[in-house]
Amino acid sequence: MNELTQNNAPNFMKKLQNILITGSNGQLGRCLQDAVCGGRYAVSDTSNFFFTDIEELDITDICAVSDFVYENKIDCIINAAAYTAVDNAEDESEEAFDINATGVWVVSHICMEQNVFLIHISTDYVFDGNATAPYKPNARPNPVSVYGKSKLAGEQAILDDCSPSVIIRTSWLYSQYGHNFLNTMLKLGKEKKDIYVVDDQYGAPTNAHNLADVILNIIEQKDKIKRPTVFHYANEGVTTWCGFAKEIMKMAQLPCVVHPITTTEYSTKAKRPAYSVLELSKIKKQFKIKIPDWTESLQRELSLIPNDA
Repeated sequence: MNELTQNNAPNFMKKLQNILITGSNGQLGRCLQDAVCGGRYAVSDTSNFFFTDIEELDITDICAVSDFVYENKIDCIINAAAYTAVDNAEDESEEAFDINATGVWVVSHICMEQNVFLIHISTDYVFDGNATAPYKPNARPNPVSVYGKSKLAGEQAILDDCSPSVIIRTSWLYSQYGHNFLNTMLKLGKEKKDIYVVDDQYGAPTNAHNLADVILNIIEQKDKIKRPTVFHYANEGVTTWCGFAKEIMKMAQLPCVVHPITTTEYSTKAKRPAYSVLELSKIKKQFKIKIPDWTESLQRELSLIPNDA
């Protein structure tokens, strides 16, 4: 467990506030650590961030989570722990539901019992992709993959508990950390002259550093939330996976040529939504945030990655 305490706190952190972040070794967890350690969201001497991953705290273990929350007087949990291997989930449904549904129920139930505020991260894959306009937070979910179904089950567990909490659905998350589309494209761009990428699935790439900042912003304003509430967050703009890949190659100055193909030409075990653009007005209005365009955020993330990485 990594516990952090910092000085020079903004007003919202002047009272005792202990914040637990699960899944801290994942890309969002690491971006949250960057935000805290980088000083953008400093905490006072009497406020702490507890960064844990499965080795320190298994969210499916109700006794372990309950004891941790009680013993450390946790006031807020950011649940970034998740099973995210979309294709593997088709064969590992039990594992996916264990983390994405049962684990979320455990965390949510303990938050209700111990009066802890919860922020949980969900996904655009709870939708079937048949829409022709951006999905609003109150749109009817209809996941088409095991992964999407497991994430929706986790959402429902939170909504059933009825304690103050935030569910943030996001899309196409990437960062300099871990296994994601950005790092895959950078690797392929250095190894291959040509690659073929799906050009008929539409969404918005989301920088995990941007999402981390928004999560911490919400904690500042958590008193606005009185019941479980669903929000959508992604970077502004719309593209395809092929468009995303082309922009990566251009910004990284890689000579690799990206060729468009259809979903039927690139078969995957799990079905993906053809259109999963998220409507963002609710989170912008509620928390008064400005969301950068996906190309701007991509350029920022690429600037953090060494050229020889």
